[in-house]
Amino acid sequence: MISKNIKKFWEFLKKDSWSSWAVSAILVIFCIKFVFFPFLSLVTGTPLPIVVVKSCSMYHKSPFNEWWKENSAWYESRGIEKKDFEKFNMKNGLNKGDIVFIVGKNNYNNGEIIIFSSKTKYPLIHRIISVNPLSTKGDNNPGQIDDLEKNISQDAVLGKAVGRIPLLGWLKLVFFEPLKEKSKRGFCK
Repeated sequence: MISKNIKKFWEFLKKDSWSSWAVSAILVIFCIKFVFFPFLSLVTGTPLPIVVVKSCSMYHKSPFNEWWKENSAWYESRGIEKKDFEKFNMKNGLNKGDIVFIVGKNNYNNGEIIIFSSKTKYPLIHRIISVNPLSTKGDNNPGQIDDLEKNISQDAVLGKAVGRIPLLGWLKLVFFEPLKEKSKRGFCK
């Protein structure tokens, strides 16, 4: 009886109709949300294994050497030299719309990009500039966001960035951009 119903349902899904397409779409969403992401969270050790960059705080407006000329004073005053920054993972920052892959908590080093919970609506994804105390800064920000990026507790850290797919996250962002204030919409400038 059960196998007969499963076969009947499978045949329905294979039909070329709006109703079978709608049910298939719901099943795909269900599987991604309740099977794929929980499995990925288990494997990576973080509740957010894949994130979409929603702001321009990690954006580099120009190639690395030009960006460094504009921003070096802030970093050098904190003991981070160009040769150090050149060795950092994702030294050219992140763009709004990038999909970033996150792995769970472990030891962190200067220059790594972490995602952490803060008093803001969404977690922040910024670069570590100090490990003791744990502090971060968005590459495109003129300085640190007071209190949010200084003395970050280990409990607030959700994981660190290990890779990215450029701009593919716009498939999601396109639905939320119209809800943002006008100055924060669109690509980073």
